[in-house]
Amino acid sequence: MSTRLRNLFFLLGIACIVVMVVSFDLSLTSITDNLARAGRWFFIACALWAAVYTLNAISWYAIIHDGSTAQRIPFWRVLKYTVTGFALNTVTPVGLMGGEPYRIMELKPYVGIERATSSTLLYVMMHIFSHFWYWLLSVGIYIFAYHESLTPEMGMLLLSTTIVCSAGIYLFARGYRSGFTRSALRLLTHVPYIKKWAIRFSNDKQETLQRIDQQIAQLHSTRQRTFGLALSCELLARILSSVELVIFLQIFSIEASLADGILMLGFTSLFANAMFFLPMQLGAREGGFAMAAGGLAIGTGIGVSVGLLIRLRELVCTIVGIGIMKIGNNFR
Repeated sequence: MSTRLRNLFFLLGIACIVVMVVSFDLSLTSITDNLARAGRWFFIACALWAAVYTLNAISWYAIIHDGSTAQRIPFWRVLKYTVTGFALNTVTPVGLMGGEPYRIMELKPYVGIERATSSTLLYVMMHIFSHFWYWLLSVGIYIFAYHESLTPEMGMLLLSTTIVCSAGIYLFARGYRSGFTRSALRLLTHVPYIKKWAIRFSNDKQETLQRIDQQIAQLHSTRQRTFGLALSCELLARILSSVELVIFLQIFSIEASLADGILMLGFTSLFANAMFFLPMQLGAREGGFAMAAGGLAIGTGIGVSVGLLIRLRELVCTIVGIGIMKIGNNFR
């Protein structure tokens, strides 16, 4: 990636972080009080996310190098692009507006534009695919562990979640079998304002898009070991991230199991992803924590406090991700 373009991403990230900090509807006293109460556990949660990002990077690294004869990219670079990519996605509305173009352009000097695009798209698909499986896991845990407190309203929510997740898994499975870039562009040709660009781009890049779709389909059909490794790492990363909730809940003298953490994160991520158009899902995530905490007989006030601590931890990770964008950029 050129220095000028990387600087553009860097300045975009800095500007968005400033906007997020200014948008926090919380007093400085509230923030410092919660951080003081968390103490060393806040730093432990940050270290936990270093492990989560490492699992994400392993998943993407496996996809990048699967069946490729190009030079191998040092793992630390893939880890760096992973953390920075997530940071850019966090600070941009709608998501995928900054992180994925950044990853593609950073990978391009190593594997070429086609491989960089297909491996990045495959990783995005895998990341979203694992969300559907995680939400289904949450449904199963709730039915198994909390069936005695199951209400008709909760039953309808669980049924709706199961239907949506099953439909998502089916659609992604179809996309893995045949690729999806050309299908996505065909949909864009019907969208006002961008349909002319989509038609022109589809016609000009038809062969390139076909090769990208072939690379996507090959991972699912002929390289199932890599597919399984990537999906397992992503799902394990989601489960590991739920440990953060268990850590923060014990700060408030609440004993929570890993199953409780998975359920809270499942509720929260489902709610937050429904508000995907907000940068960092501002407000939506705290509301999700409060709803999930209330549903598990944990006070909603504690749910909001835990949501604040996670928001602050996420801000730290975002600042680190944007900061390391300027480090170690000499291509080798």
